[in-house]
Amino acid sequence: MVLLASGIVTKTNGKILLSRQFVEMSRSRIEGLLTAFTKLITKDKQHTFIETDSVRYVYQSIMDKLYCVLITTKTSNILEDLDTLRLFVRVINEYTSSSSSNQSDEQAILDNAFTLIFAFDEIVALGYKESVNMGQISLFIQMDSHEERVHNAVRQSQEREAKQKMKEKAKQLAKQQRTQNLNKKNANMNNFVVVKSSGDEEKSDVPAVEEKSEVSSYSSKPKTSRALKLGSKSKAQQSTADDLELE
Repeated sequence: MVLLASGIVTKTNGKILLSRQFVEMSRSRIEGLLTAFTKLITKDKQHTFIETDSVRYVYQSIMDKLYCVLITTKTSNILEDLDTLRLFVRVINEYTSSSSSNQSDEQAILDNAFTLIFAFDEIVALGYKESVNMGQISLFIQMDSHEERVHNAVRQSQEREAKQKMKEKAKQLAKQQRTQNLNKKNANMNNFVVVKSSGDEEKSDVPAVEEKSEVSSYSSKPKTSRALKLGSKSKAQQSTADDLELE
């Protein structure tokens, strides 16, 4: 068999939700083939395949509102096509059944689009069906490469080192900031002490000068006047005594 492409379309308006080509085809041709498929379906009859002049459509209804479609050549084996279609439907149900019950069928397909494409690639390679079952497909989807693990480990290690360096740099900057603030505070305190001490000295000098001048003025004036008066009184008494002696 030669499987050209697969797709998931809606029943109501033929909207293409997902498509995967397995041979070299243009996007416009795939869209044209899937659009033509929705026009060929008749509602009054049940079909499993439809043939045209160039291709064959093998399809099955899923989720009540969608179609899973395989586009093959007309020379392909119809029985193998139907078997491949059933595996596609199982894959779709497997990877969309875990979606929330409130989600629509369309949203469930869109949310798991990449997983479905990876699974489709495990079923068909270069237009031919691979000899795989559902268990093998699930295993292949879950597997990761050794190179990917090594890359992830190196990236996580680099991220941890970068975070550690950032923390150390932040601590260093905070320490420098604290040191600068402390030095600035000490400088302000020293300036305050110098200004205060110089102000106290000026205040203490002014009263001393004033007090000294007051004392000097007080002591000079009374002593001078009193000394003169005492001297004049003693001279008068001496003259009186002399006069008495002469008499």
